[in-house]
Amino acid sequence: MNNRELPILKLKPGREKSLLRRHPWIFSGAVKEITGNPKCGDLVEVRSSKNELLGIIAYSHKSQITGRIWEFNPIKNKNIETLLIEHIASAYELRNTTNLFPSTNSYRLVHAESDQIPGLIVDIYNKTAIMQLLSCGVEVFREEIAEILLDLPEIESVYEQSDAVVRKLEGLPPRSGYVMGKVCEESISIIEHSIHYAFPVNAGQKTGFYLDQRKNRLLLREFVKGKDVLDCFCFSGGFSLNAYMGGANHITSVDSSEDALEALAKNIEFNEFDPDKFDLRCNDVFKELRLYRDQGREFDVIILDPPKFAPTRKQVKRASRGYKDINLLAFKLLRPGGILFTFSCSGGVDPGLFQKIVAGAALDAEADVQILKRMAQDADHPVLLSFPEGEYLKGLICIKK
Repeated sequence: MNNRELPILKLKPGREKSLLRRHPWIFSGAVKEITGNPKCGDLVEVRSSKNELLGIIAYSHKSQITGRIWEFNPIKNKNIETLLIEHIASAYELRNTTNLFPSTNSYRLVHAESDQIPGLIVDIYNKTAIMQLLSCGVEVFREEIAEILLDLPEIESVYEQSDAVVRKLEGLPPRSGYVMGKVCEESISIIEHSIHYAFPVNAGQKTGFYLDQRKNRLLLREFVKGKDVLDCFCFSGGFSLNAYMGGANHITSVDSSEDALEALAKNIEFNEFDPDKFDLRCNDVFKELRLYRDQGREFDVIILDPPKFAPTRKQVKRASRGYKDINLLAFKLLRPGGILFTFSCSGGVDPGLFQKIVAGAALDAEADVQILKRMAQDADHPVLLSFPEGEYLKGLICIKK
């Protein structure tokens, strides 16, 4: 990579400050001019208004994030393939030499910008790597990334699940399917904290399973012994199954997806859990909660783990209404002394705003509520200090007085 041959993106005066703080994004509003006519995914030099070289980006002409940094200190003739190998190897070493997750065979290997590979998500499920390519920059290196992953110890398959909304913002079509290696025709078998899960690689939610909630699922066990539990947006049952392991009296699991509930039912059978302890309900969660409210039902523990309500900042206002609605209903359904596990995975809703939303819901429910604990994603989803956006999952454990 000869830097002199690359197109050049010049920033407006003063707009280099975030790059000097090593934040990896350049927004369209910061761009003064572009020379060289780059295409989506092309490498481009970034220069200050004074023509100082600041780094090398992957260019995106359709996204509001015009560039994502590959290198802050460009080394002449050092190519992106070499960087990919180095950063994936570093991410692998972090996860596999620190013994962070002795109780599972599944973990997040690459957490995008936080692992210095902008737009790339890779989750490992047993011996299968499932990748999401969320930006033009990694889209260009799709085959190279798959080859690097397949060379890792014990990885036999590479599957792509690139169907997230952010791809549309980048001008990229959705895509899924096996890329390289062995094709697994049956469900992948994984284990987490003594619970076995089976799911197809094309499950359609993120990369198949919510690995970021691992420690929070285990934490739930401490609050459910002898309790009646309501698990909302249950998907394939991570929280529901941990409630069972914690000794819950009864678990009601609600999701709008029949496929998700079918997966939960299979996981109940797979683990030889007592099916009479579970009530699986296929319905819109908002409608189901209102139905329980009208019926006068109550629960001891409620889990709210909804999908992303605000994929972008433009949707924060609408998302805030949704979060307040479900938390308000949950507080009304909780018995005195009841526990609420409530989460938001929307990057546009920061922890402070989320707490304000939950506080507003408690106020409208006329409930006195205390925060017992704050929750976040597990350690295989590290957060680069210069990229706080990497900390997207926030949660609260609340008790209704």
